[in-house]
Amino acid sequence: MGKKALGIRPRTATGADAQAAPGTLGGGRSGAIRAGAGGRIDWPATLLKGRPRNRQDLLQRPRSARPTELWLVIVDASASTRRHGALSKAKGLLAEVFEQARRQRARLAVLHATGRQAQWMWQGQQATQALQLWLAELGAGGGTPLLDALHQAADWQARRQRLHPGERQRLLIITDGRLRDWPALAPSACPALLVDIESAPIRLGRAHQLADELGAHYRHIDTLPVVHGSPEHAGVQTP
Repeated sequence: MGKKALGIRPRTATGADAQAAPGTLGGGRSGAIRAGAGGRIDWPATLLKGRPRNRQDLLQRPRSARPTELWLVIVDASASTRRHGALSKAKGLLAEVFEQARRQRARLAVLHATGRQAQWMWQGQQATQALQLWLAELGAGGGTPLLDALHQAADWQARRQRLHPGERQRLLIITDGRLRDWPALAPSACPALLVDIESAPIRLGRAHQLADELGAHYRHIDTLPVVHGSPEHAGVQTP
């Protein structure tokens, strides 16, 4: 994995004293040290070009046919997520997601939805310790610019897909769904999972409605099974 740091400067936010509760994802082995550009000689492809005359005429099979993956994560850290340990649970889950992305060499994009406007914290790079440091300082406060985050994410995904057409994208949304109302939403352009962190005794259940409109799989954080691997294994199915 590349060790290039992205220079995220963690800042203490309102409610940053929220502690990460134990997460629900687990396990996972480290991936290969590197995928490699080529492996064994692909004789059928080589011979289709004619009889090889030198080493440069030999075509090699890729060592790994697995496409690169991008996990786009939208984190709702509005003031309402400070209640009843909602943000603490989310931070425990996120810590494991980030660690699994690091092990599997998936690229990450992270949108922080708090205050007046969603902010990008990571944009398609591999996970490094800087992201875990940001998570440790993450606190709840302000409004809920979740709709802004969804719009920014959709635009960014479309641009990135044009630049990286072979990339496999997945979307993970963590929110308590506490929005008053919202306009009609376009379905997600990639497999998506919405994790509901609403933890109040009386729940509004709006996160479930959001998931339906986005065409996302819905899970409440309290009911997530112990899973291994990527967001796919937590409920996002391969199309």
